[in-house]
Amino acid sequence: MSDIETLKDRSETRIFKAVFPNTTNHYDTLFGGTTLHLMDEASFICATRFSRKKVVTVSTDKIDFSTPIPQGSIIELIARVDKVGRSSCVVKTEIFMENMYSYKRDKVVTGYFTFVAVGDDKKPVPII
Repeated sequence: MSDIETLKDRSETRIFKAVFPNTTNHYDTLFGGTTLHLMDEASFICATRFSRKKVVTVSTDKIDFSTPIPQGSIIELIARVDKVGRSSCVVKTEIFMENMYSYKRDKVVTGYFTFVAVGDDKKPVPII
């Protein structure tokens, strides 16, 4: 296994959350903006753990909301580095939804977040 593959494995980030009423919209499903916030946070943690450098989000790409996430669900966010460039990395982040009272589990959201490593001068630096 290469050093980069080892770093990818070590930096995989998993976060669990419960979907409470304060995070839902008027349909009692997880608000899309909250979903993006959670995904960006998990992706940021993953990119930081991968590079151990200051990173900033520079873009998101193709966020697919395949199924609404109802209030009372448990969600797991899984973020993993997908691609690595000179000063950037792309993190694939998926959300899996679980019913609190059964073992049913489905992938419901997938998205890609690009981060750039920056120095104290806010200019790009090598990511690894």
